Amino acid sequence: MTPMPRAIRYTLLSLRDLLASAGPFAFLAIGLLVLAYLWLDPTPPKKVTLATGPAQSAYDGFGKRYQKALAADGIEVVLIQTEGSSANLQLLREGKADLGFVQGGSSEAADTEASGIESLGSLFVEPVWLFYREEAARKVTATASLTGLAQLQGLRLNVGTAGSGVPILMEKLFEANRVDSKAITVSRLEQTPATVAFLGGEIDALVF
Repeated sequence: MTPMPRAIRYTLLSLRDLLASAGPFAFLAIGLLVLAYLWLDPTPPKKVTLATGPAQSAYDGFGKRYQKALAADGIEVVLIQTEGSSANLQLLREGKADLGFVQGGSSEAADTEASGIESLGSLFVEPVWLFYREEAARKVTATASLTGLAQLQGLRLNVGTAGSGVPILMEKLFEANRVDSKAITVSRLEQTPATVAFLGGEIDALVF
């Protein structure tokens, strides 16, 4: 039997000594990495709750589209119908929803950050629609057209429910335009009753 060359023997002995000394540290490092992975859980959740809005609203429609898209990746999305933006924000603050649609301008940034809520980005442009009756406009202008928010003073205006986010947004717009909101008869009906009241002449203008 040919004896093992000295160089090879010394190399094997060195490797054995290295494993004996560094092996425990290597196993410890691997164990810590495994624990960190399990604790951080970087994989997407299998189930999330999404606060949307009233039935048949734009938020409700977008929620159903996200539900279908994420289902293809094995993620179950449970939709929560709400009054709208402000209600969604409240559910997020209370931890009763994982995700939610929130209208820009319907909340204070400082309050949102203090609640630990983060924005994933802007999804779409959401205009504020103001509809008014021509005969109502003639009460405050010489024509049948309103050209500024100040002309709403003296009229009956529906701004939507408190949970929709529109009332807060309108207050900010009134303040920015120096409009005395107390001079406006404000109602907070839901969209369908508000539309019926508007068509029936019970309110002069409404905001969506």
